[in-house]
Amino acid sequence: MPAIRTRQAVLPLVAGALLLTTAPAYAGTGDDFGGDQTHVGGGAKSDDSGGGSVSATAGAVVFDYSHNGSGAKAGPVTAASDWTPPACYYAPKYTPAQLKAHLEPIWAVDSTGYEWDAKQRAYYVDGDYPDFNKEKTGKGYWWDSYVTPGREGEPGALDCDKQIFWVDNGEAPPADAPQAITPEMLARLAYAEVRVPSTKVRLAPEAASKVNLPTWAWLDAGDVAPVSVTASVPLLHISATTTARADSLAIEPGTPDARTLPASGACPLVDGRIGEPYAAGKANRTPPCGVTYLRSSGDTTFPLRATLTWKIHWTGTGVTAPQPLPDGRFGAEQDVTVREIQSVNR
Repeated sequence: MPAIRTRQAVLPLVAGALLLTTAPAYAGTGDDFGGDQTHVGGGAKSDDSGGGSVSATAGAVVFDYSHNGSGAKAGPVTAASDWTPPACYYAPKYTPAQLKAHLEPIWAVDSTGYEWDAKQRAYYVDGDYPDFNKEKTGKGYWWDSYVTPGREGEPGALDCDKQIFWVDNGEAPPADAPQAITPEMLARLAYAEVRVPSTKVRLAPEAASKVNLPTWAWLDAGDVAPVSVTASVPLLHISATTTARADSLAIEPGTPDARTLPASGACPLVDGRIGEPYAAGKANRTPPCGVTYLRSSGDTTFPLRATLTWKIHWTGTGVTAPQPLPDGRFGAEQDVTVREIQSVNR
């Protein structure tokens, strides 16, 4: 019998769905979860500041933000390539009773037409899954599509158009559902949730740089500490942790009349920090990271931009060796005042 899908691309979550005592798995065990997690069956997604340690999307995927970046100026990384996290995915949504409770009221009001409803009943009631597969209650779930929060309206959000399908406990999702939730898919979803700290660099001189004298720039260890987000599906006992580690800082002085230090403008991570703090006695040294301005900013400032590249990888259920994901970048601008060196002739 041909597959028949309801006309709704993404079905709303039935009240109480996924808040179940059974926890089937097609990979891994409950011990695969990382961190102190609370299994949440529904609720609002955490804000971008990382506030709150655990939250959920529509109910299937739970995020642990306890090791994520936080603060008002923290933000999401942008992939260095054209790669983007998935805009939709398939995951468990209904028990047999819950799917019945969802579909029968739709058929009762004939909102989708008799012919359509008849095909639906033939598939979910009289076909391969009698009475919504009631006999397999507790032995599997009906899976449906979810749209990743924040990606609504994007073309990719409509890619998950497969009809609601059944997956037995212990079995992998069907091959014709490539967006089905897996540890790798969880890692990609977690990528979109990663928040990294602000890249506002520390500068010396702090108040105003001087023409033709190097300005030291650095980020302390706390500014470049690794961050991570864990995504899990409690019903399936699978999880994945996506981790971002600082790699190098690119400095753009905000004017062509400047030289970066080093000349490439890329300052690597060394001994847990980027650059080196200025201290007394270093006036005659060349900073490992910084910029030399060749002219004054006059009555304005130069918009120095610092962009940090983060190396990103994931591990998860059944995957212990770190797997690479595209590098991420996050940057910020800060105003720099540059003054001429004042001298007095006597």
